[in-house]
Amino acid sequence: MWADDVPPIVFVHGTRFSAAQWSPQLAALHERFPVAAVDLPGHGPRSAEPWSLDAAAETIASAVDSLGRGPAVVVGHSLGGYASLEFARRCPDKLRGLVLAGASASTRGGWAIPYRWTAKAVPRVPADRLTRWNDRFLRRLYPLDVVGPTIRAGYAFHTVPAAWGEVLGRFDAGSMRHVAAPVLILNGEKDTVFRSGERDFARAHPQARIELIPRARHLANFDDPAAFTSAVCRFAEQLPLSTS
Repeated sequence: MWADDVPPIVFVHGTRFSAAQWSPQLAALHERFPVAAVDLPGHGPRSAEPWSLDAAAETIASAVDSLGRGPAVVVGHSLGGYASLEFARRCPDKLRGLVLAGASASTRGGWAIPYRWTAKAVPRVPADRLTRWNDRFLRRLYPLDVVGPTIRAGYAFHTVPAAWGEVLGRFDAGSMRHVAAPVLILNGEKDTVFRSGERDFARAHPQARIELIPRARHLANFDDPAAFTSAVCRFAEQLPLSTS
């Protein structure tokens, strides 16, 4: 079905979401690439599993192995981007290319303080109220055919404190030194917070480049699914042939 040199692609969702976040990309790419989207521990059907970066990296590695095509392009958004950086450090032989989407801000220092507060505050709000807020937020900003699968899959608010508690204080541009494969830093033009360190992240890696989705925000794959998908596709097609 696919040419021998076509890389597999594994998508890793962001905070509180699930594999359903990538429904637009999976639908657009499945005929051109072997694709998969993971549910991280504590999210989606795996909501009962405890979160850890160790388990997240293992989940991504298992998804790469399940495609049976060797090293993969891994696309990580926000929390999933930082989990993908951990995977890249642990499993360099399984990575053919890395796409960091909304995950090129340092999680160290003063930047992290408001996110620590947010992570601590989330458990104090009833989950049903958070669900209503998130449903309204997504429905107001995006077409239902784009976000419907995410809304139906539900949210993992209970995992937010543990997930961001482990990520905060751990990653910065220096993390890029552990990535052995080419990197695309793919951000929404208007995602001023999570693209704040993109230049530092790019400078820290000899094969990294930045691409912006015009007028898109943090959820760039929802803001402009076609542009986001096209950027991932071009990056995957331009990678050197795998030697594995």
